[in-house]
Amino acid sequence: MMKVASIQMSVVEGDKAATIDKAVACIQRCSGADLVILPEIWNVGFMSFDRYVAEAEDPDGPTLTHLRGVAREMGIYLHSGSFVEKKDDRYYNASYLISPSGEILGGYHKIHLFGYNSKETQILSPGRRIVVLKTPLGGMGLATCYDLRFPELFRAMVDRGAEIFLICSAWPYPRLEHWLLLNRVRAMENQSFLVSANSTGLNQGIQFVGHSMIIDPWGTILASAGDGDVIIRAELDLNGLQTARQNFPALADRKDWLNPGVS
Repeated sequence: MMKVASIQMSVVEGDKAATIDKAVACIQRCSGADLVILPEIWNVGFMSFDRYVAEAEDPDGPTLTHLRGVAREMGIYLHSGSFVEKKDDRYYNASYLISPSGEILGGYHKIHLFGYNSKETQILSPGRRIVVLKTPLGGMGLATCYDLRFPELFRAMVDRGAEIFLICSAWPYPRLEHWLLLNRVRAMENQSFLVSANSTGLNQGIQFVGHSMIIDPWGTILASAGDGDVIIRAELDLNGLQTARQNFPALADRKDWLNPGVS
């Protein structure tokens, strides 16, 4: 059994260093977990578009450096949540998976940027690569927030060996029902576990919905949050995932002619 923890937290408005310290303290409270995940652009707040360029980092910046240190200290796999990354002359919504030794196992640039009442599409560039990372805990597919609305991405991750979807997010009100539905559907239709870490609290006057979730391959909620700062936990049985896929072979029953590129 794999023990996972999802950190749902609010930003310390206008204070990046304090928010990083807050995240590290939350991670340190996740003793006993094998895998921990943080929300989307949690270090400055997703809605802080005026700070994206000034606060952008590379993988050697303070956010990932602190997270690599605490992952090594605790001996856990740590999904960094995301932050604004500068690479060459472009900016990305970037997330990373860190090993228990503090090694960066791989990173993902958010593919589907959000343009509705958001400046993300004006400032950032979309990713171009589907990311599934093979680990001793299982195949982990990385996605971010708005990606949840695009089922083809999750199918593609399953085709590349995903067993667990890791979703960092900054999903705002009023679309709570969409969030609750999409978390469960993406897990159920792909017969995979899904662990989401959503932002909460206010950022630039916008309220995030919280309600982070841990879902099993049948779409059953194993753990869920309300709308406050909280850590949720659950145990994932990867053997149960394989049993579910064998006993109810929906993935195996897919039709090649409807799914071009299926491996």
